[in-house]
Amino acid sequence: MLQVGDKLPEFEGINQDGKTIKSSQLIGKKLVVFFYPQANTPTCTVEACNLSDNYSKLKKAGFQLLGVSADSVKKQKNFHNKFAFPYDLIADENRDLVEKFGVWQQKTTFGKTYMGIVRTTFIFDQNGICTRVIEKITSKTAAEQILEG
Repeated sequence: MLQVGDKLPEFEGINQDGKTIKSSQLIGKKLVVFFYPQANTPTCTVEACNLSDNYSKLKKAGFQLLGVSADSVKKQKNFHNKFAFPYDLIADENRDLVEKFGVWQQKTTFGKTYMGIVRTTFIFDQNGICTRVIEKITSKTAAEQILEG
């Protein structure tokens, strides 16, 4: 998994509108990249809505946000439109970003082991250097966790 001090990986991702987002476009402002397992699921929705509800505070603190899951562009578009998120969601169907950030890992739920996205938030400075990794996300207070750092 990406760690504090690591550089923002170079990537190109497709957002909910089918537009390409490049990592090089994200340098110059503080950046929050949050990975979530699946769009429109209860915990992911709570987390994404908490970030949306607190977007003005995060923006005032200088952050830009980017959500990432392995969902299709269509699923991301539906999720984005349903809740009117003020930030982009990347559809990482080929799992390029989740692999580069190291969040595609073995998980166990109810005794079943499988590969999936581990909910993780990465914070980068203006130069694209990772300053924090939040591995224990509390969905209801995700924005507070970012702002308290």
